[in-house]
Amino acid sequence: MIIEKRAVEPFMKNGYVLACPDSRHATYIDPGEEAEQLLSWIDQQELELISIVNTHAHMDHICGNGQVKEVWDVPIYLHQEDEELYKALPVQASWFGMTYPPAPPIDYYLHPSQQLGVGDLTLKIIHTPGHSPGSVTIQVEEHLFCGDLIFAGSVGRTDLPGGSHEVLLKSIREKILSLGDDCILHPGHGPDTTVGQERRTNPFLSSLGE
Repeated sequence: MIIEKRAVEPFMKNGYVLACPDSRHATYIDPGEEAEQLLSWIDQQELELISIVNTHAHMDHICGNGQVKEVWDVPIYLHQEDEELYKALPVQASWFGMTYPPAPPIDYYLHPSQQLGVGDLTLKIIHTPGHSPGSVTIQVEEHLFCGDLIFAGSVGRTDLPGGSHEVLLKSIREKILSLGDDCILHPGHGPDTTVGQERRTNPFLSSLGE
C-alpha cells in the first residue's frame, strides 16, 4: 500500500493519504491545514481520490474537508457520535480565536466492524471513543490510523467536551493492545510507533496491567 503523510502549522496534525498501488484509488484520512500539500501530491501521483474518512471531528482533523471536497467530490465518512462536534466547526475555531467556515455535510456514518474498500485495500473501522465520543481507529492490515487516541509516548487529551480518560484507556486496552505488538500506529500527531513499543514504554499505559 501507499501511505503519504503531511503535517503543517499551527496544529502539526498528521493528514494521511492511503492508496492502492494497483487501482490507484486513494482515501484521505483527516484532512486539515496540510490539504493543499496532499492534494498536490495526489495529483502528482496520478491517484484517484474516492473518499474522505475522519477519525474524529476535532477541528484540526476536519478543517480541510471542504477544501478537499471542492477538488474531489467524494463522500465524507464520520462516526455519528461526533456529528454535533463536526457541525460545530466554527464554534470550535472560536474557542482558539480562529475562524473556519462550516464543514461540508457528512455523507455516511461510520460504524463498528464496517469495512470500506479502497482498490484492493480493506479499511476496517474500530470504534475507539475517549478522546471524543465518535473517535475511530482505521485498520488496514497491520496499519492502524488511530487519530488522537494514542501517540508515541502519550495518549489523547480528554479535557474537551465528550472526552473521558477512563473510556480512552479502555479503548486502548480492549481495541488496540489486543491487536498485537507488530501493528504500526499512525497517530494524529507526531511520529509513527508500534503497539509493542507503546505497551512497553508508554507511561500512560502502566495502569492497564499489560
